Formats: sequence, structure tokens, C-alpha cells
Amino acid sequence: MASGSTTELIKSKLDLVEFLRGYLTLQPAGRNFKALCPFHKEKTPSFMVSPDRQSWHCFGCGIGGDLFAFLMRYENIEFGEALRMLAEKAGIELKRENPAEYKFSGLLYDLNEQAKNYFRRAFAAAPVAQEYLAKRGLEQKTIEEFELGWAPNEPEGLSMHLLNAGSSPQDLIQAGLSIKTERGLMLDRFRGRIMFPIHNHLGKVVGFTGRILPQLDRGDMGKYVNSPETPIFQKSRILYGFWKSKDAIREAKTAFLVEGQMDYLMAWQSGVKYAIASSGTALTADHLRAVRRLAENLIVSFDNDTAGLDAAERAIDLAEANDFSVKVATFKDFKDAAEAAEADPENVRRVVGGAVPAPEFYFRKYLLFGDMGQGAGDRESAFATREGLRSLRAVLLKLKNIASPVERGYWLRELSKRTGVAERTLEEEAERAGDLSTQKPATSNQENQVSKRIVSRHELIYEDLLTAAVAKNDFQILDGCAEFLNPSQKEIFRILKNGKRKSEDPALDEILGIVVLRASNDLSESEIKSLKSELAKEYYKERRRIVTQAIKNAEARGNEEELKSALEELRTLPASAE
Repeated sequence: MASGSTTELIKSKLDLVEFLRGYLTLQPAGRNFKALCPFHKEKTPSFMVSPDRQSWHCFGCGIGGDLFAFLMRYENIEFGEALRMLAEKAGIELKRENPAEYKFSGLLYDLNEQAKNYFRRAFAAAPVAQEYLAKRGLEQKTIEEFELGWAPNEPEGLSMHLLNAGSSPQDLIQAGLSIKTERGLMLDRFRGRIMFPIHNHLGKVVGFTGRILPQLDRGDMGKYVNSPETPIFQKSRILYGFWKSKDAIREAKTAFLVEGQMDYLMAWQSGVKYAIASSGTALTADHLRAVRRLAENLIVSFDNDTAGLDAAERAIDLAEANDFSVKVATFKDFKDAAEAAEADPENVRRVVGGAVPAPEFYFRKYLLFGDMGQGAGDRESAFATREGLRSLRAVLLKLKNIASPVERGYWLRELSKRTGVAERTLEEEAERAGDLSTQKPATSNQENQVSKRIVSRHELIYEDLLTAAVAKNDFQILDGCAEFLNPSQKEIFRILKNGKRKSEDPALDEILGIVVLRASNDLSESEIKSLKSELAKEYYKERRRIVTQAIKNAEARGNEEELKSALEELRTLPASAE
């Protein structure tokens, strides 16, 4: 069965409205349903769902589509992953229909799931691993909820287990679970390590991070080892814990970003359920795009050392470029969130609650104001040195990166108070420092394809009349309007009048979808009459503009016949069209 027919079969088995009820609170709106759009902030529902067309459209942000389009955007996943998820929900076996895709993706999911179960069984029989996590403060409930495990300190324990279960050596290497030595021997990638399964946004295991036990660390191996990138695991796209935290993030409109798995788990266990972790990898725009669809605010907290503070600064810059409001949580008396939570879970809640705005973080990092006991003159003179000026410019460039002029102005005034340097002088210094290159938020291929329709007033009036006709099921509403419609509008009218709601022409189908979703019975007869009058006026106004331009063109070319025809049409246009 071809991919296209597979998607149609899935859509025939899954009702869009019932599927969306798992994500949104839908309210009846005539034959349709409405909800608050999950893709942009709004107070009045503009997200409309059509059961007849099995499609959705948001009139606030201008995007729409079908079952697949919603899932891909909401979960920030590619089509292949959405296909697998929906096929499973619909009870359709993709393995038989697309063996190649299943081989390269489904097989990898199976192997990682088997490996996770192997590590969990090994953990249950490994007191040394249990004692280590208990010492770090992790509760058994947390260990079970996040499916932590143990990789025995054996050269090929997992490899032999999976080979005996029927897997091939090449499959294990491709999944990143085994490695092949120069002598051709198969070895487990993870040995003597606490295992943290990495789940994708749908909760499927796609890889692992392994933490070596301190007593086994000889110093010649990494403290942490990650799975290599595979067709189902891309480090730049997956945040540890996001699959668990996304509902809490959506509710709080905030995400708490930490550096490692233990930081995440201890924060979660402390009650901060909207945490996520970069898992020790560089934070990327792909990471942030997934979070931005759920949250407006990002609280950043990395290790309390030079490397951690530098990583926090990079995260702040990237987050601000992706339109987050950013704060920074610093664990002054502890190395990181895990250590703070181990001492007292209240530490995490307190520090997160007291997170400071990013500019305040920069003030403290670069300017070292301390208790502000110095006089304004003393503080100002501190920036007369080259070192002091360099630090001040670093802060000014950060402030210039703030998108909102109001917010930027506030922090410039605050900087003036803190430094004793006049606000106008700071503005001039910022200009001299040069513009800081900003990174625009990247967009996915799907987002690049989304564009808002630019329509004329004539088109808007026409669509309003059509929505009324559809809602009332009375197409006589448009009687007398035929001469004011262009060929495309006439075709849309014909389709709707014949009881159809779709077109093979994508451009026409887009308008049909919008009309059906907006169908409203709110217009009175007087309002409809007024709209018809306005439709005629707009038509004649546009026609007069076109004819006037035709007259100018004919005069410029000296074409008497075209000029005469255009002048004659201009005389016949109603004067009220002006």
C-alpha cells in the first residue's frame, strides 16, 4: 500500500474531533467546534475544527491542516514519526506495508526498548547501583517512573542477550548499543554505568545516557557516555524529560532548563514538574522551538562554575532569539540543582521561584556591583578603565538584543542607576559598541510553508456572504452578485451550492476550508443586504482603478482603439464607485 493511501486509511479510522479532544477543550460552534489555539497566545477561541472536512484552521495565526499537520506541529515531530504514532493508534501495521521504513526506524525502537528492559532487570539485581542512586537522593518512585537501569560491568552482556533473542550484530551497532573493536569483537557500549533512557516527545526510548559508577571510574573514560545519533535519535532535537514535563510546561507557560539528567530528576522529585534537561549537549534552536510552542518563559540554571555560567549565557542568547522571556536561577551554595535538592528539596523550589531576569544576571556576572556601597562617582569611574569599559559594553550589547523597546529602555535606566553613568551616555556607548548580531528563530520546513493569506476588502466581504449562505443553507443570499465575482469566486460558489465542501484545486480548497470553518448564522437580513451593497461598491472601485490604468497605458502607447474602449467603460461605471 502506498504512503498516500496509508495516510488516507489512517484518517478514515481516526476522527479528528475525538483525537483533538485529547489535546484541547473543544466547544460546539454550530456544526463545527472551537478552542483556544495551542500555537499562539489568545484569550478568545479562534481555532476552528470542521468534522465534515476533518480539518482545522486557526484564524488568529493563520495556520491549519489535517490530523497529521496538527500532531506534527503540536509534538514537534517529523511526518514519519507522526505516521507511526497514528498508525499505532488506528491499529494499522506499518511493518507489513512499509518494510524499509520499519527496518530503519521501527527496528531501532524495538532494540532500544529491549535494552531498556534488560538494564531495568539488571538494576533490580545490582545493590551497588541502587545504593548509588539512593545516596544521590533519588526515590524508588522516581527511578521507576523514569525507567532508570544498570549496565553490568561486563564486556558483552547486553550484546549477547540481544543476539540470542534474534538480533543481528549489524543491527546492534546501528542502534548504538554495541561497538566493534579493531579486532572485530563485539562489545557493549555501556558497561558499569547507571542508565538513563532518553525518550522522544512521544515517550518512546530512542537512546541512553550512561553514568559510570565513581568506584569504576579509572579516569580514562568519560563520566557520561551517550548513544550515538541514529535515524530515531538526534541530540539537537530531543530534551531529556520533555515527554514527561510537557503538560506541566504548557500549564505553567514556563520551562526550567537544567544541564543534566540528575538535575532534572531531582528538580522533578522536588516538585518542579516543568523541568527539562539538555543532557550535557549544546542547546539548539530545535530544542527551543519544541518548548516555545508550550511556554513563553524559560528559567535557565546550569552548573555554578565558569563553564556552567558560560553555558547559561549561550542558552539565554539563544532563548531570547527564539522569543522567550528569560530568567536565571543560580544555586549559590551548591554546584547544581541536583546537589541543592539532595540537601533539601525546598532549595530548588526557592531558587526557581527567585530566578532573576537575564539582564540582572548579566549585571552580576560582568559588573560585580556587590552591595552597591560605593558612591555613584566611584562606580562611574570604575568604567573609565579599558577592562571596566569592556565589561560595560558586554552588558550593553546584551541589552541591545532585547526585542521590546519598552523592556530595553527599562533595563538601560536600571543600568544607569547601578553604574552612575547617565542613560544618554550609555545609549551612545551602546551605539559605539556596534550592533550585536542576532540569531533569528529558525523555522521548520512545515513552518516555512505556512503563509498568511493577503486578501482585499472585496474578498473579505465575499467570504462573509458565503459563510452566511453556508450557515443558513440559503445560497439565494448571493442572488444578483454574480457580476461582481471573479472566475475563482464563481467556482467556489458553485461547489458550495452543489453541497460539496472540497476541491481538487489547493488554492480553492484553502478558501473553502476557511468559509466552512467560519460559517456563522449571526448575520441579519439587513447586514446581508448591506454587505451585498458593499461588495458591488468594492467591485466597481477596483474596476475603476483597473480601467483608469488601462487608459494611461493606451495613451502612452498611442493606441486609439484601446483608449476609446477604456473611456467608454469608464463612463458606464456608477459614479458611486468613486
